[in-house]
Amino acid sequence: MSLASAPRLLYVVSEDWYFLSHRLPMARAARDSGYDVHVATRVVDGAKAIEAEGFKLHAIPFARGRVGPFAALQTIAALRRIHRDVHPVLAHHVALQAAVLGSLAAIGCRTTCVNALTGFGFTFISESVKARLLKPLIVFLLRFLCMRGKNVALVQNPDDRDALLSLGITTNHIALIPGSGVDVDRLQPMAEPAGTPTVAFVGRLLEDKGIRPLVAAIRQLQDRGTAINLLIAGDMDPANPSSVKTSELDEWTKSPGIAWAGHVNDIAEIWAKSHIAALPSRREGLPKALLEAAACGRPLVATDVPGCREVVIADKTGLLVPLDDRNALADAIGTLAASASLRARYGAAARILAVEKFSATAIGRQTTQLYDRLIAISR
Repeated sequence: MSLASAPRLLYVVSEDWYFLSHRLPMARAARDSGYDVHVATRVVDGAKAIEAEGFKLHAIPFARGRVGPFAALQTIAALRRIHRDVHPVLAHHVALQAAVLGSLAAIGCRTTCVNALTGFGFTFISESVKARLLKPLIVFLLRFLCMRGKNVALVQNPDDRDALLSLGITTNHIALIPGSGVDVDRLQPMAEPAGTPTVAFVGRLLEDKGIRPLVAAIRQLQDRGTAINLLIAGDMDPANPSSVKTSELDEWTKSPGIAWAGHVNDIAEIWAKSHIAALPSRREGLPKALLEAAACGRPLVATDVPGCREVVIADKTGLLVPLDDRNALADAIGTLAASASLRARYGAAARILAVEKFSATAIGRQTTQLYDRLIAISR
């Protein structure tokens, strides 16, 4: 198929680094299946990497986390210009804000929208006044935008599918694909490092990701006399109301056994230094951090919430703990820290799960099949 006749696919993502870290495998699969892939995003430093894949890059103003009407209208206007110039047959919107703004921009265009809802975000998790005020509006917009024409809402786990059904979105407008795929060829099982057992947390430093309960659990274990370290990889996120503050992070890293690695380009470096992966999150779509840890053969600890329990199979790939239960979290980590054989058993099972269910190849195939089906329906 020539590029001129290839179906045009537009990804809409808030930031270039997020596209590269979370959507690159499926975009590659689409490209390899004959799609002409375009990416609309706020460009920071990922332009060369995106264009090196053969994708067409469109820089747009995208103020992630803000809900001001002026910023939203700027983004919608930029996306409408792209629709006018590119005429994509499909638009894949990544996360809630992109889904709303991207779908609004596509009204009146002959474009089917795939609205990927990755864990539902702050508006659905938080109990703050702001979140409670926003939620009815977001629910109305989701119903309206996801059920227009052949549009679909794409979710990553059965709990999120059921949540959309409860909002009134019908089954034929919902698709379920478990994640965006993990590169199981690049991320291989690795031997544990020598020394004190180390727990790794990879992700944005948010209350909703469970970083505060995790620090508290590590300190509790240390107070019990357990030799345990915590390695934190990820940045603060000022656009998210649940982000930790610089002063808080500074206070943590002054404690013995707690280190912060910041943003890490090669995540395998973190798992090579760690014995256990922990993510005591409040809700996930499908957590990439746990998938990558599983691919590297690390045992997992997470909260028993949507998304996490798709990867952490209790007493098989790791241990699940109740939400907001710091004592249970400390106990689970302590159990794994005390037993190298248990870590090895869980880690081996986690690797098998990553390869068989969540590999980039498997997820890419499911994603392109969805694209193909939507194009066929739209004709």
